[in-house]
Amino acid sequence: MEVRWDVFWIIMGSALLTFIPRVLPLMLFSKIQIPMWLLRWLEYVPVAVMAALIGQELFMSGNKLVPITQNPALWAALPTLIIAIWTRSLLGTVLVGIVAMMILRYWMG
Repeated sequence: MEVRWDVFWIIMGSALLTFIPRVLPLMLFSKIQIPMWLLRWLEYVPVAVMAALIGQELFMSGNKLVPITQNPALWAALPTLIIAIWTRSLLGTVLVGIVAMMILRYWMG
């Protein structure tokens, strides 16, 4: 089997470029004491990112705002959210979301 050196160096460069941004902050923050206010603030970052991603998917299609009556994703999100809050089960939440989306896409056309 022949080694293509250009592909090898592309893979090595990509590995290095994904490794550096993950390791450098870890090394930096392991050496310093992070203030409590920053730790509390950082707790909200994943929730904010997830809300932004989900909100865009629920309310937009392309660059247009989708009307509520023609938006199966928004209607499927309602039972999914209820199950997520009620059961706190990732598997149950995903299954309810998939089934709700299947039913609504079939029903709404």
